[in-house]
Amino acid sequence: MSEQVVAVAGGVIGGILLLALVGVAAYLLWKKICTSPSYEELFNVVSPSYSETSIIEQSLNHPSTAIQPQQPRKQSVPFIVPPKFHRRDWVNLKNGERIQDDSEPYVAPEYLPRTSFHALGTFVLGSVNPDLYKFPEDSDEGDFPEGNVGRLWFALEYEQEAERLLVSLIKARNLHSPSDTCSPLVKLYLLPDERRYLQSKIRRKTLNPQFDENFVFQVSCKTVHQRTLKFSVVHVDKMKKHHPLGHVIFPLKNEVLIGDGRIVLWRDLETENLEPPSEFGDVQFSLSYNDYLGRLTVVVLRAKGLQLQEERNAVSAVYVKASLMNHNKFIKCKRTSEVLGTPNPVYNETFSFKVDPVELDTASLSLTMLQNTEGDKSHLLGRVVVGPFMYTRGKELEHWNEMLNKPKEMVKRWHALCRSGT
Repeated sequence: MSEQVVAVAGGVIGGILLLALVGVAAYLLWKKICTSPSYEELFNVVSPSYSETSIIEQSLNHPSTAIQPQQPRKQSVPFIVPPKFHRRDWVNLKNGERIQDDSEPYVAPEYLPRTSFHALGTFVLGSVNPDLYKFPEDSDEGDFPEGNVGRLWFALEYEQEAERLLVSLIKARNLHSPSDTCSPLVKLYLLPDERRYLQSKIRRKTLNPQFDENFVFQVSCKTVHQRTLKFSVVHVDKMKKHHPLGHVIFPLKNEVLIGDGRIVLWRDLETENLEPPSEFGDVQFSLSYNDYLGRLTVVVLRAKGLQLQEERNAVSAVYVKASLMNHNKFIKCKRTSEVLGTPNPVYNETFSFKVDPVELDTASLSLTMLQNTEGDKSHLLGRVVVGPFMYTRGKELEHWNEMLNKPKEMVKRWHALCRSGT
């Protein structure tokens, strides 16, 4: 009996020891799995033609010629130098030479990479985003008044050291052509010289031509402010005949040429006055009245067909004197600057007079054309008077009444000069 008890006790003890060994083995296996890394560790790869032992032996025998193991090459960030953006510069020209070669449009190089990033609105380093260099839409291209026959854009710059006037003809819009198709070109004059002019290229079959041409006039600093720039827009038909569409007259005495740099301007085209000048010439001016301020404004624009008195050793100078009258009583007088040597002077000068609304029925405005002669004397070329029914009739009365019916609006008309009553 005692032997059976000992055998049972030995079996129990052996089972306990076996369970303990199995538990220890399971614990060690679990610990190994938890502490092992989840990635595969990479080691430096040595060139297959050289083992580590051979490299060490060669370095010990020949230190100066030891072969160094290859190091992994770092990948650099690609960088592309952007292409040079060419701009249009003024070039040195001779007297009266015309610039006709336009700069070539910018084209992106073919080596610029095209990736899927373009679809996301981003660009590779070194490339150019064209949207950033687009000019904003010109709001002046759609705002055309009633009766407009076209609008012209141009730019001016004057180089004082070289005494050159640089004119850039940009574009024209809303042209009115007598035929179904329009092939416009522009002639540029530097008045008072009407015999010589520069001419643009013809733009075929368009009412909105884009010119982008540059021209040069040689003019001295002393006389540049006495000159007038004229743009004459014409249509060229199949027979190469020129049909006038309109013109722009821009006096250079304006202050735009005083500062440095290039200035861009636009002007509405005016139709050519085909009527022959009157006996003593004609004058064009605008009238406007502001009833709130009680201010009468007159803009002396130009004259044509003046009968100048010939002088031997002097250049004729013509000016306009604007006088305000009330009951034939002189109130105030203002005069324009003098224009030399032309029977068709251009002024573009503005004057204003204080006139109360109650005085409009008794006030009148007189414009007198005068020519300076020898001995500082003034020779009368002609005059015109505009005002109410008390003083005027015909076109002069119509001009005055139209001014009153359109307050704060400039009313422009031509008037024939006369010498009666002087």
